[in-house]
Amino acid sequence: MQVEIIETDVDHPKEIEALLPHRKPFLFVDTIIRADTEKISAVHVFTPGEFFFQGHFPQYPVVPGVILIEALAQAGGAGLRKIGALGGDTLFFLASVDKVKFRRPVHPGEELRMEIDNLRISAQMIKQAGKAYIGDELAAEAEWLCLVRRTP
Repeated sequence: MQVEIIETDVDHPKEIEALLPHRKPFLFVDTIIRADTEKISAVHVFTPGEFFFQGHFPQYPVVPGVILIEALAQAGGAGLRKIGALGGDTLFFLASVDKVKFRRPVHPGEELRMEIDNLRISAQMIKQAGKAYIGDELAAEAEWLCLVRRTP
C-alpha cells in the first residue's frame, strides 16, 4: 500500500470548510497537520466564545465530552477527504462510538491535538480510533464507526 503524507503548518479556514460539511459554530477542526491512509493528525483551539461554555459549567468551563468525540470524528473525516479517500459528494454519519474514556478536562484556550488511526475505510463505512491531547497529556480517546452516504 502506498502512503501519501500531507503535512501543513496552517490550513486556511476555507480549506477545512471544503473538506467538511460542518460550519461554525459546529466545526471543530482548525488544521490538518498530517493525513495519510494510516494516520491523521489535526488540531483545534476551543476559544472562550464557543457556544457551549455559556451553559456547561459556566464557573468552571470545560468542553463537553460529546464535543470532544465529535471533534475526533470531524478530524478523521477531514483527513480522509484531504487525501481523496472520501469523495466530495459523500457525507459521513456517526453510527457507533465505543471504548470512550475521558482522562482530563479541556478548557477554553487550550489547543486540542487529535491523533486518528484509520482502522478500516470502504465506500460504505469508516472505522477509526483516536486520541485527543492537550500538550502531551491524554484528554480523551474513543473508537467510532461512520456510515458513508452519497449526497442526494
